[in-house]
Amino acid sequence: MRNNRYHFIPAIRVISECMKINLFNPKAGKTICLLTLISVLQGCAVATVTAITAGATMATDRRTMSQQIDDQRIEFTAHNELAKHKELSDNTNLHVVSVNGTVLVVGQAPNTYLRDIAVNKISSVEDVIKVHNQIRIGSTTSITTQTNDIWLTSKIKSALFASDSVNGKDIKVVSENAEVFLLGLVSTKEANSAIKIARNISGVNRVFKAFEYID
Repeated sequence: MRNNRYHFIPAIRVISECMKINLFNPKAGKTICLLTLISVLQGCAVATVTAITAGATMATDRRTMSQQIDDQRIEFTAHNELAKHKELSDNTNLHVVSVNGTVLVVGQAPNTYLRDIAVNKISSVEDVIKVHNQIRIGSTTSITTQTNDIWLTSKIKSALFASDSVNGKDIKVVSENAEVFLLGLVSTKEANSAIKIARNISGVNRVFKAFEYID
């Protein structure tokens, strides 16, 4: 499937190559390794933050544990249904996120025909309550754009975690072609704070909200 959105250079390979360089030229090796690893780690920033906070987030998420599991199943099933459709798999770049049964689908499709097929397939997944269709008609984004979106998401998540007005663990951030989508179970005040924070991040073109309000 073409919507494997996270393309990273394996860090272990970089480290291995650095060890070889250091054997022959320690000074040059250190410089090359540092620059290369910075590049790799920037691309992997979201994965790193997610890995560190995943356990705590699962335990303190405002969704029930059962709903968290349901959301993961919805995402897996939706991606699997899209992957089984050859035209969708070959010609689109789609990403599905579920929060409390509300699903956001973002990405690109070449025409409205494929877009509508994708939305219908996602809507038919068990336990999906609502679908926010944010699929853009056009060519799929480049690897460079996708990498920039990952880095953009990491900057927004970091800003949310650093804020005193909103808890970053309650907000899901999805970036697609510099458009940012915010999801989560939040109060109106928290939603407004999160939107303001996201809008003030350099590189963000537009911010969309798909919150479920708890007040």
